[in-house]
Amino acid sequence: MNILNQYILKKFLKTFLFVVGIMVLVVVVIDFTEKNHKFIQNRLSTNDILGYYYGFIPYIISLVTPITAFIATVYVTAQLSQRSELIAILSSGKSFIYIIKSFFVGSLIIAILSFILNGWLIPHLNKDRVAFEVMYIKGPYFFSDKNVHFKIDEDSYLYLERYDNNMDIGYNVTIENFDNNKLKAKLFARQIIWKNDIDKWRLKSWRIRELYENGEKINSGFELDTTLLVNPSDFDNNYRLSETFTINELNDFINLQQLRGADDIDLYKIEKYMRYAQPFTVILLVILGVVIASRKSRQGKGYLIALGFSFAFAFIISFVMSRAFAENGSLNPLLAIWLPNIIFSFITLYMYKLTPK
Repeated sequence: MNILNQYILKKFLKTFLFVVGIMVLVVVVIDFTEKNHKFIQNRLSTNDILGYYYGFIPYIISLVTPITAFIATVYVTAQLSQRSELIAILSSGKSFIYIIKSFFVGSLIIAILSFILNGWLIPHLNKDRVAFEVMYIKGPYFFSDKNVHFKIDEDSYLYLERYDNNMDIGYNVTIENFDNNKLKAKLFARQIIWKNDIDKWRLKSWRIRELYENGEKINSGFELDTTLLVNPSDFDNNYRLSETFTINELNDFINLQQLRGADDIDLYKIEKYMRYAQPFTVILLVILGVVIASRKSRQGKGYLIALGFSFAFAFIISFVMSRAFAENGSLNPLLAIWLPNIIFSFITLYMYKLTPK
């Protein structure tokens, strides 16, 4: 990389860090203003609040990275264009691709760091952040679902009439076991209680009915300890749970939920696909930003920046809409997350062809 590439790259990365800093500062001030009464109400110390923002700030940085990279690109490119620096570069025999290359290298650095942070580091910080919000911001959580069903393995299903997550007790339990879609055994119990000392469930007042071709067998008892592919954490608050998983943990959780036949599995798939799509989004928006702001405008740099903001707003709207369609089951999660990138890839290609070179 020669001096000119280094000059553009350095200018881009400096501007990106500045825009991220400003954006994070604004978000933190707004967030603190909204939550300050909760901090006072719960009598939290300064260290508690700083500990929360220690995890909150990286989360916000990750969230705004694609848009801030785009804004930084538009600003730097518009500045180079208005100073006629781009014209001088092109007049020296360099191609337009040469200019894009410097920004591409910068976007690649940001994309790789973003993928590593989103995949493994930020989820660990989110564990404390989400736990803090559940405890002090959201208020106490009570599991209120009725008539809960779980698929606990390939051929077994668990039914609970209700569950008390404070005492870890389920009421009116049924466990059904099937073989080739035929009911082979059915267990009833008044209560199911989690025992921390043995990491098992204890069934109270149970009765099991086993079905055979030539008849049936019924056994009963007062207590029975058993292991199930269900634990108390499955009844805990799942507020922003997907954000606390690393990519490896997210894959394991999705596989587990698929085994159980869970209804909310698409929410976790969306989170997974977003982490893989975001690095590509960063690179795409940076290239689009160069294409948009590279031509010199009579309206000045402000017009190019405003034009860039309009494209950023359009991208955000398209992403929010496609994600909403995925969450309500109207669109495949993988397609929904990648659809804005696909659409804006064609827009970028079209804009590139119109750009004077």
